[in-house]
Amino acid sequence: MTVTVPADMQRALAALRERPLSPTDKGLGSLGASGLISASTLADLRPSLFGPDFVFPLLVLREDALQANISAMAEWCAASGVRLAPHAKTTMAPQIIARQIAAGAWAVTAATIAQVQVLRAFGVQRVLLANELTDRHGIDWLAAELAADPDFDCYVYVDSIAGTEMLDEQLRTSWLGGSGQQPRRLPVLVELGLVGGRAGCRSVAQAVDVAKAAAATSTLRVAGAAGFEGNIGHDDKPATLAAITRFCRDLRSLSEQLPPPDPSAGPLILSAGGSAFFDIVVRELAGTGAGQVTPTVVLRSGAYVTHDHGFYARIAPVPGPSRSHDRNGPILTPALELWAPVLSRPEPALAIAGAGRRDAPFDQGMPVPIRLRRGDGQLSAAAGMRVTALDDQHAYLDIPPDTALSPGDLVCLGISHPCTALDKWRVIPVVDGDYRVTDAIHTFF
Repeated sequence: MTVTVPADMQRALAALRERPLSPTDKGLGSLGASGLISASTLADLRPSLFGPDFVFPLLVLREDALQANISAMAEWCAASGVRLAPHAKTTMAPQIIARQIAAGAWAVTAATIAQVQVLRAFGVQRVLLANELTDRHGIDWLAAELAADPDFDCYVYVDSIAGTEMLDEQLRTSWLGGSGQQPRRLPVLVELGLVGGRAGCRSVAQAVDVAKAAAATSTLRVAGAAGFEGNIGHDDKPATLAAITRFCRDLRSLSEQLPPPDPSAGPLILSAGGSAFFDIVVRELAGTGAGQVTPTVVLRSGAYVTHDHGFYARIAPVPGPSRSHDRNGPILTPALELWAPVLSRPEPALAIAGAGRRDAPFDQGMPVPIRLRRGDGQLSAAAGMRVTALDDQHAYLDIPPDTALSPGDLVCLGISHPCTALDKWRVIPVVDGDYRVTDAIHTFF
């Protein structure tokens, strides 16, 4: 399904494409020094990534994989009968978010009110704030935004009576101190969590009490329930998958005990689903349950858009011969590559590459060597190589002693966990299959 991107967003993106690249953009100093290069001019010039315009390390996005992932997830959600609200925190890149909206995304997910402000600055019309909102100034801003734009929809989490009362009180204060009129009730999703986990009610019974408290206010409307299954485990072992299944069933049970929704507001929303176990979420939440509720299931997956060579490659429901469980999901392809120069070969089995913690994620595994580029331009697989450690600006590569690798050669590294990769780069070149740079993605973390 193709959707027209809102006009305000089109205008904001058009301006972003004309923004000159800066000499301070990492890896782009030579291009930025001219003051004439932007995302739009890169599409015309198509310089080689390995030409004189770029310096390394440099993170790039592969255009073919990026677009294929957006399309594959959109088609899979449509076929599964669920809606997608991709999590913006993965990229915080309006140019990518616009593609996701154009592919049919129902909403865009944010983790903080600051991220909501970025999304609004680029014209996003429906946001799911997948977190509790307890920042009084943030509530004031949201109240004003809702009053100013009747077409703006925002959903917010609640997980306690105290937090619900605080949100209700601040909204009433904001609206009475502003226009003096309440534009509408703010839709809230009651969050179910886990003992020892992050936010969220610790039981279905507690969540039902929070829902009743929210329904009793004059400013809030209970729109459904939500949870996050991804922190239950970081593997695909049977015990982990069983625990995620139990959590999803509890979340479904909660939805069946919520106050009846306002018929004019549409069906209840039931939301979960990161990028690792969304297949289980769909199986458990989208099916017909024993209760009377037929919810609208909304996935909040984010990392699927770039996928990776590490964490999600191991546990996401992506078809492949190495899978130990029969799980159903779209075919996804890693879209991020970090190119780094070899700085030193101090020992036969050790090479040092010029990329580190400032450039690549390391919270869910080390970068993964993919290929090498010699000084003469020849490409080869990075066979038998692995990154054993990272310093701020250095990667330690364990390599076969007979590998031909010299200072000045380039190592292409795949990343593990994209959510902590793109935040290290303000501008990310987009490359085609021949490593011609065709675009530049701006991030706003």
